[in-house]
Amino acid sequence: MHLKLDILAETRAASTDRRLAAINHTAMLLMMVAIAAILTVAMIFQYVKGELPCPLCLLERVALFGVCFGIMRNFRHGFAYRNTGLSLLWTIFLLVVSVRQSLLDIYPRPGHAYIGSPIFGIHMPVWSIIIALALLVAYAIKVTLVGSDAFMRTADIATFPTLKRIADAVSLYVIAILTINAVSVVVQCGFGECHTFGYKLLQ
Repeated sequence: MHLKLDILAETRAASTDRRLAAINHTAMLLMMVAIAAILTVAMIFQYVKGELPCPLCLLERVALFGVCFGIMRNFRHGFAYRNTGLSLLWTIFLLVVSVRQSLLDIYPRPGHAYIGSPIFGIHMPVWSIIIALALLVAYAIKVTLVGSDAFMRTADIATFPTLKRIADAVSLYVIAILTINAVSVVVQCGFGECHTFGYKLLQ
């Protein structure tokens, strides 16, 4: 009788662990998809509309790639708080940079006007603040819903084939746009001070 109860309890625990793991993996995947979409829009504005990013804008992109890097490490090497902490540090960096840029440009004046077209009436530095706060809230909600990390020992993302395939595809896409951005920065800035007047190496 006790053996049956123990088996039943273990089965229920395993089911709960799997459900929590699915929530954790899905949340991280959605965050990475959202960041990839944001970076893609930024690249469309740059390459299609010709709106070159400013130095602080480039730092905001670096921060978003950093958040993705922490998520990708969780998918690649398994859940670890150091990976989550890495993403959170980059999120804080994004918040600091975007707040600084917004304060610099909050009062438009020659040489300090907002760069780029607004989206829904909001410029990118302010959007970056919203994005950083949204990421912090998303991580807080995820930790609240998931709770303990004990489930991750038995419910790695490899046990969810569909999620793993999507995560691998999104990770490759993020790496691809990171490579494009890295090359673009070199072409825009060369090896000196960066500016928004054109691509330095093409002039």
